[in-house]
Amino acid sequence: MKNLEKCTLIESEHDLEKILQRKENCFILFYAEWCPFSQRFLPIFQRCAKDAHYECYRMKIDEYPHLCNRYAVDVYPTIVFFEKGIAVERVDGIHGVGLNERQFQELIKVCLLRK
Repeated sequence: MKNLEKCTLIESEHDLEKILQRKENCFILFYAEWCPFSQRFLPIFQRCAKDAHYECYRMKIDEYPHLCNRYAVDVYPTIVFFEKGIAVERVDGIHGVGLNERQFQELIKVCLLRK
């Protein structure tokens, strides 16, 4: 795993499983490197991750189609909040639009209320 500030790159399915087995609360950005909406949102995610109150990770999920199915990722980018290893909240990109900072900030607020 490569750490870019507070936004660690998950480099394999094995790394993802290790993170989820730790049962920590975290955000994972599922994205595709070739996707222009992912490219535009990634710096926003990295910047906001500093103040997210939880660990933040990113994973190029298009390399793992079965994981797209498992986590119902139909649009890039998608952010999923895991609580104790279970996906409990999410925000999906909009086709042809992607995600923006406000959507991520709203997700952070919702997840903080779960405490």
